[in-house]
Amino acid sequence: MDAFTLALYVGEILDLFGVFIILFGVILATVIAVRNYFTKRRMNGTELYRIYRTHLAKAVLLGLEVLVAGDIIRSVVGHPTFTTVGILAAIVLIRSFLSVTFDMEVSGHWPWKGKNS
Repeated sequence: MDAFTLALYVGEILDLFGVFIILFGVILATVIAVRNYFTKRRMNGTELYRIYRTHLAKAVLLGLEVLVAGDIIRSVVGHPTFTTVGILAAIVLIRSFLSVTFDMEVSGHWPWKGKNS
């Protein structure tokens, strides 16, 4: 097996793992939200929504990072052309934007700002 074929397999495994992380995160966030709904009677809908959304954002953020890793591995080891590098750049830019947005959603502040800024 050559390096290119191995990189394709590793990239596909990382893609599947990233999708699994997101799927598992959605299930886990739903279970946590349902548990909070039934065990914490005084929790209002806004607080429950915030908790659910935070857990979903964490799962999507981690899944996106793994998906980006798979794309990078496949692109770097493969036979890069201007088209494939451009597609990779667009994917990384879009996923990076989503990562920063989700990170801000989870932490409540921009990643480059301190928590107390």
